[in-house]
Amino acid sequence: MEFSEQRQRWKKINALTPQKLELARHILDEIRAGQEVMSVLRRHPLPAGGYLNKAALVAAYNEMVAEGSLQADVALLERIRMKPMRTLSGVTTVTVLTKPYPCPAECIFCPTDARMPKSYLPDEPGAMRALEHQFDPYTQVASRIQALKNLGHPTDKIELLILGGTWSSYRRDYQEWFIKRCFDAMNGVNEERFQIEPQDRSAHPDFELAQTQALNETSAHRNVGLVIETRPNEINSDEIQWLRHLGVTKVQLGAQSFDDHILEINKRGHDVERTRQATALLRAAGFKLVLHWMPNLLGATPQADRADFAKLWQDFCPDELKIYPNQLLANAELYQYWQRGEFQPYTTQELVELIADIKPSIPRYCRVNRIIRDIPGNNVVEGNTRTSLRQDVQAEMKKRGTKCQCVRCREVKGQSVELKALQLQDQVYAAGKAEEHFISFVTQADGLAGFIRLSLPSKDSPATGLADLNGAALIREVHVYGQSLAVGAEKTGAAQHVGLGTRLLEEAETVARQNGFGKLAVISAVGTRGYYLDRGFERGEYYLVKSI
Repeated sequence: MEFSEQRQRWKKINALTPQKLELARHILDEIRAGQEVMSVLRRHPLPAGGYLNKAALVAAYNEMVAEGSLQADVALLERIRMKPMRTLSGVTTVTVLTKPYPCPAECIFCPTDARMPKSYLPDEPGAMRALEHQFDPYTQVASRIQALKNLGHPTDKIELLILGGTWSSYRRDYQEWFIKRCFDAMNGVNEERFQIEPQDRSAHPDFELAQTQALNETSAHRNVGLVIETRPNEINSDEIQWLRHLGVTKVQLGAQSFDDHILEINKRGHDVERTRQATALLRAAGFKLVLHWMPNLLGATPQADRADFAKLWQDFCPDELKIYPNQLLANAELYQYWQRGEFQPYTTQELVELIADIKPSIPRYCRVNRIIRDIPGNNVVEGNTRTSLRQDVQAEMKKRGTKCQCVRCREVKGQSVELKALQLQDQVYAAGKAEEHFISFVTQADGLAGFIRLSLPSKDSPATGLADLNGAALIREVHVYGQSLAVGAEKTGAAQHVGLGTRLLEEAETVARQNGFGKLAVISAVGTRGYYLDRGFERGEYYLVKSI
């Protein structure tokens, strides 16, 4: 069945008929009275069989609020929202894919499918949506925002995650057009003359990304983070200036390994030193850093991977990490090595034991975003096929009595916080010739309520060529946790609404001043500029700056 046919069938099944709406009213009344959501749903089957799902409940809630028969109730919406974990980190992530395009690398583990950007498969969840929309950035973003709204998620604070292999290898006119169309979708503006992809900038002489971004500063769906993925050997001073022009705030780098021999035999196309230089330069420019690390590459062993993982925290020190165990796929060159008996994938148990061994060593300043790719098991020739590897690792660690202290494992998520009970901590570490301060507010149970990443460059830090950063201490990220709420919404005890962000900025300013800096610069996303401008920052060329 084609993707569009699947979507139409899903819409038909989930259409909110008058009968379903009436049933939903009764169910919502019981849930408001304190009944458990799933048990209430099971007590009220549909006449034709089956049950209402949470999407139908959210749709009914929205309709009842719109018609005035139900007063808006944030607590009720939280209970019926589908997949609340999506927005418990404080922002709503929208993932889009760029079009298929040649990649400059020849990595032997990377799958190749003519329908997709390099390294992606058409039956991965995000890739399926992109393919359905023919990789159009506007419709990918617009449809995803609408889908999230339909599931009850707030969509006023959007982190835009752009995937598709090596972003830096795409033509720059395509990059600029792609991001403008994403912003058009967030702004709710669909300009006809920009719907067709340009072949070069001269095709649209009135093209102005900056105007579109300025509109987003006050739009209904503000961009609070813009993420791209690229390779270490693509990063230089010209590239980082271009990324700031586009509004990028976070960069994912495929490090994969910290062993030059492993990188070479897997045809990665760069060495460890190039990764070191790239991470240092990105840090010096204030970007948030996400590194990808791959155990089970050709030539690796579980024990060698344990030693390799320890190198991550020696100068590289990513803010976030994606652990992507190498998976044997039939459309990757590595498949031929396996056929010749030159490569053997780890078993699921070997992977679980490996990751359970290394996860407790992850520093408190790093967030582990993923532990496995969302590649459906039918694509994997041999080795692990479980996409629930994170849960398997957590179960193993619980059995061992060990725990992970990474950011994700300590986030307060939907818990209430009491400001007076929070403790202020400042973890200091060296990375990329800079002194990093991970300043955080934690609960008495060590839950992470919010943090700020402050970077103090040294005289040996890489030169960025960006005038805004001359003599400045850098704020690379401010993040306060709790369910993402609409701008202006209130939620008693939610970490996002007790002034933690302002407190963290004040602490960062104090630390910077004590270390001899007279200026702060923040790598602000387009949609968060107003937040910093309200707190004394001024507009620079690519950053917001403040004299201290």
